[in-house]
Amino acid sequence: MADPPDKPDYRPTVFLPRTDFPMKAGLPQKEPAILARWEEADLYSEVRRARAGRPKFIFHDGPPYANGDIHIGHALNHTLKDMVVRTQTLLGRDAPYVPGWDCHGLPIEWKVEEQYRKKKLNKDEVPVKEFRAECRAYAQHWVDVQREQLKRLGVSANWDKPYLTMSSFAEATIVAELFKFAETEQLYRGAKPVMWSPVEKTALAEAEIEYEDIVSTQIDVAFEIVESPIPELIGAHAVVWTTTPWTIPVNQGIAYNQGITYYLFKANDGRDYLIAFDLVDAFRARTGLSDRDDPTAPDISDNDALIRHTASRTYVGTKLVRTIARHPMHKLGGFFAKPRPFLPGDFVTTDQGTGLVHMAPDHGEEDFELCRANGIDPVFAVDAGGFYRPDWLWLGGQGSVINAKFNAPDGPICSDLREAGALLAASADFQHSYPHSWRSKAKVIYRCTPQWFIAMDKPIEERNCRWFFESRWENEGGALRGTPPAYQQRTLREIALQSIAQTRFVPDKGRNRLGSMVEGRPDWVISRQRAWGVPIALFVDKKSGELLVDKDINRRIVAAVNEHGVDAWSPENAADFLGPGRNPDDYEMVGDILDVWFDSGCTHAFVLESGEWPEERWPADLYLEGSDQHRGWFQSSLLESCGTRGRAPYNAVLTHGFTMDSKGLKMSKSLGNTVNPLDLMKEYGADILRLWALSVDFTEDHRIGKEILGGVADQYRKLRNTFRYLLGALAEFTEEEEKVEAEAMPELERYMLHLAGGLDAKLRRIADFNPDEHWSEDHPELFDFTSYVRLIADFANNDLSAFYFDIRKDVLYCDVNALTGAQSQRRRAYRTVLDTLFHALVRWLAPVLVFTTEEVWGTRYPDAGSVHLLEWPVVPQVDSDEAKWAKLRELRTQVTEAIEPLRRDKVLGSSLEAEVWVPSDEDPQLLAELFITSTVHKGDEIKVAKTSNHKCGRCWRHLPGVIEDGALDARCAEVLRG
Repeated sequence: MADPPDKPDYRPTVFLPRTDFPMKAGLPQKEPAILARWEEADLYSEVRRARAGRPKFIFHDGPPYANGDIHIGHALNHTLKDMVVRTQTLLGRDAPYVPGWDCHGLPIEWKVEEQYRKKKLNKDEVPVKEFRAECRAYAQHWVDVQREQLKRLGVSANWDKPYLTMSSFAEATIVAELFKFAETEQLYRGAKPVMWSPVEKTALAEAEIEYEDIVSTQIDVAFEIVESPIPELIGAHAVVWTTTPWTIPVNQGIAYNQGITYYLFKANDGRDYLIAFDLVDAFRARTGLSDRDDPTAPDISDNDALIRHTASRTYVGTKLVRTIARHPMHKLGGFFAKPRPFLPGDFVTTDQGTGLVHMAPDHGEEDFELCRANGIDPVFAVDAGGFYRPDWLWLGGQGSVINAKFNAPDGPICSDLREAGALLAASADFQHSYPHSWRSKAKVIYRCTPQWFIAMDKPIEERNCRWFFESRWENEGGALRGTPPAYQQRTLREIALQSIAQTRFVPDKGRNRLGSMVEGRPDWVISRQRAWGVPIALFVDKKSGELLVDKDINRRIVAAVNEHGVDAWSPENAADFLGPGRNPDDYEMVGDILDVWFDSGCTHAFVLESGEWPEERWPADLYLEGSDQHRGWFQSSLLESCGTRGRAPYNAVLTHGFTMDSKGLKMSKSLGNTVNPLDLMKEYGADILRLWALSVDFTEDHRIGKEILGGVADQYRKLRNTFRYLLGALAEFTEEEEKVEAEAMPELERYMLHLAGGLDAKLRRIADFNPDEHWSEDHPELFDFTSYVRLIADFANNDLSAFYFDIRKDVLYCDVNALTGAQSQRRRAYRTVLDTLFHALVRWLAPVLVFTTEEVWGTRYPDAGSVHLLEWPVVPQVDSDEAKWAKLRELRTQVTEAIEPLRRDKVLGSSLEAEVWVPSDEDPQLLAELFITSTVHKGDEIKVAKTSNHKCGRCWRHLPGVIEDGALDARCAEVLRG
């Protein structure tokens, strides 16, 4: 029904918030346009110019692999990196971000080979330079693809000049870093068992291995004892148990533990078998053998006699010394006719098997070390493809050692052992975890081959390195903290562990994880037998086998690689490298390439200290990657830097967990539960994806799914609506005319500024990394971006939208004459606080919602440039009685709960019709404002009734001074007069 014609229309006099900022975000459509504007303006360079000369914060980007589209892990990882850099920039620091890519190595080479295989071509028949060119083109393609995808995520970085490990400059630096290890005698060539992929025909690093559950053939094999100081053992059979039948053809001994008690099991097949006493029952179960009838055996009821009888068949391990067995295939002669000694090894246990372990030094680290200590060398019987070499007496050239049929109970190994009378049991039912190549997904083996190693436990000569450290400490003016290290014969392991102790880890558990890996790791295998990578550009004297170390030669090699890339390492250039006086025919040019982890471990050298990126400096304040990089990039960078510079290349390490599906399962293409970040950005927008990444507890494994993203989207909508309200409420606000100083504000405004100041301090504490105090452990909230986002969201939702905005909407709408602009001091104070909150929120959230905050800022200040050029907000620190306000807010909640049933029963149309009694001595007018009610009285308990006061025709409040419904209250009458 229309209002009566004689009723005044006060609507034009009321202020209603207005803004062009839409409630509907439309992020998938808006974000690309914003991104295009940033690129056109070269915003990254603009930020660099704005922060020039300011204190630096150096984040060093770990290189993702240039191989395929980004996945959800990339999205989380790069959002975190971007958040770090943006918050440091917001704090006023010069925080450059040079992105990079790892471009060499087997994953790319494998993909290019796949293309050859599809065409039924042999990669080995293609000229190596041509093959490398194809690898380079493949890597460059994915660099370009990933770069655009990461830009779309809103990551601000030096995209025009990223670092690539395949650039000739980087390759030359990597070679130069290798020479530092050679010149300080930390590098050596030796033969040790290493993880080897028969499919990819190369050694692999631990970081390139993944473990999968498989079912293997387990066998019990009898080795006849031919010599022993214990007469009863001669002619008996030592039993070994293994799940790798293919290693039996290279057995060279049997390991026992001197602390184990062994038992001579007299079996019903007429033989005596030596096994650990504790494993007799398991041996019986596997073989089906039982004790044969023994007329001298005591009655089982005669316990004492039984113990004496059993003891007569037991032998403490210490007595097995000088016991010798022979290989089951000894009749083949040659290698197999040699004696197989018993060797004492502490690693032998009675957890499973027989308590005797067969030793194949070609295929096990413990086997190798024990045999080497006893003068037994590996025989290199298995070739690079996993086949026994053709001249091997037994099984030469037959089957692949990782082939299940080759190892099966009816396969050639078991069949030959069975025919020789040595196979006691064989069953293809042993379930266990086994290493696989994470690229080819094929099983790997331990294989002893000549490789290049960096020694972990060889003392490093101080005289070889001191020049570097002293000059750096002097030039950097102490930037590396403390005094230059004096090596004094310390090992690489010792230096690395000391550096770990001096590094800040977030979360701190990363320290123990990395420390335990370094503490127990073997020497670093840095060689690979492939084509696509940085060459191990070394010469070896063919006669002496000695490594040729000559700094002049090294300089010539580095210069050539810098000019021509890895193809410079070619026999046609050998004479030029060696120089006059040396004959190339006298030297071997090493043909291996470097482990890609050595490549990436050198990135600090060519990015942070080369001068190629002058905005950078060494060391980095922060490295940030997933927890898998404790065995990968974190570790390779640490070892490389400690071996050449005496300390870690980073001051702090931030680690995140892995993203699981909504059920907590690992994502897998085979399970069909992967989440594509590119699809998410098309559906939700990058800001939603970023908000998810910064809302989850990323330090642990975390989840993503439709419901989770739905919750994040709801959180985003609330934040967006907060901005929309602020923009509308601040329409036409001018600081010069409206600003009110904090001391002149009402108590509620002072309280809100107090809350904002407290929040500001908490957020700054989370974001603010002080490079000069990085070793301090009294800053547990550092980089806790989950709390950062939650604190802002809670403030916006609970303190602002549900509390402050709700209370003050009446002041905003009605304490002003919209026709004349005249307004109350109280309203000016409110808008002053809103202005402060706007500038704080848009800055605090700029590193999180990079596109939305740009839209918000541009809506209010269309000609003021990018929000990302701003610095941390200035929030006044205002005192307030927090305890008092906590009680008032609790009382407000109780009153709201008491009003709700009356509204539900239609007794009250709104809280403005309520008259309230509360047990409080506070000012009733203040309480009425807080409760948004008609009037408040003091009472013994909370009570609510419908007021009899009339309704103001302008502000709709029911107040005692309103003479009739539709008349004006005193406030509104005063506003209209002004």
